Amino acid sequence: QLRLVQSGGGTAQPGESLTVSCTTSGLTFDEYIIGWFRQAPGSQREEEVACTFPGGEIYYSASMKGRFVISRDNTKKTVTLQMNSLENEDTAVYYCAAVDRWRVVGRCPGRDENDYWGRGTQVTVSA
Repeated sequence: QLRLVQSGGGTAQPGESLTVSCTTSGLTFDEYIIGWFRQAPGSQREEEVACTFPGGEIYYSASMKGRFVISRDNTKKTVTLQMNSLENEDTAVYYCAAVDRWRVVGRCPGRDENDYWGRGTQVTVSA
């Protein structure tokens, strides 16, 4: 059974850090692009955050680059998003998603291009 199990998140103050992780099972990890999206309160759609390819390529949304770090552990079949210098605007439900590595080249998959999704993890930034 294919699963994307998310963990981490929680509440932090502005300027602090949080981590969210996505552990996969039931898929061949090195054949999938794994990405993170987020949906802010009141927003209709998920916003792209970052993604990692099996070959090592990493892409970030422009607004997160420099603050967020995505990493991939092939042994643990886990992708982690380290979120630093958090801002109130980072408050959202964060989702990981997976798509076959050959479906997208040179960029992160768009929201509708992903085949599998985690259930979401709440991240709240508040003073």
